[in-house]
Amino acid sequence: MGLFLFNFFALLTVICAVGVVVNKNTVNAAMCFMLCLVGVAGLFVLLEAYLLAFVLLLVYAGAVAALFLFIVMLLDTHSQPRPVRRFALVAATIAAALLAVAVLTFHQQPKLAMAAASTGASGASLKDYAYQLFTTYLLPVQIIGFLLLIAMLGVIVLSRKIEATEGAK
Repeated sequence: MGLFLFNFFALLTVICAVGVVVNKNTVNAAMCFMLCLVGVAGLFVLLEAYLLAFVLLLVYAGAVAALFLFIVMLLDTHSQPRPVRRFALVAATIAAALLAVAVLTFHQQPKLAMAAASTGASGASLKDYAYQLFTTYLLPVQIIGFLLLIAMLGVIVLSRKIEATEGAK
């Protein structure tokens, strides 16, 4: 059953990630992105990382992707963007490098499995996460929260419709 669930969530994640990239409709791409996050959360649950799965669903799928979806629906997205051909070679090179890394990792899988089996589990608990979050990683978390606030305010300012004032006819 575990192998079936892993294959299901992995396939869901890959198909939805391809849907994000290939979709020309931004609303459909945002929905594919949310489903992709659900697939990754399912993979986290299979790894018994329940806190990461919950935080991924709560923060990313629940807040960021939903906010993105509502902002996209508020903005006028009927105009078609111009195709960007300058970065096609760079994108193809990066895709080839990622494919090469994936193939090398697939061939190294037995060695990696033996190395993972030789190391013991650290037994991370919620208390350890909280301690690290509020001591070691407090400043990065605050900076990311501030950047998200600035991005949200920027989106609100950019999505406002500018109306002509009555005096300037």
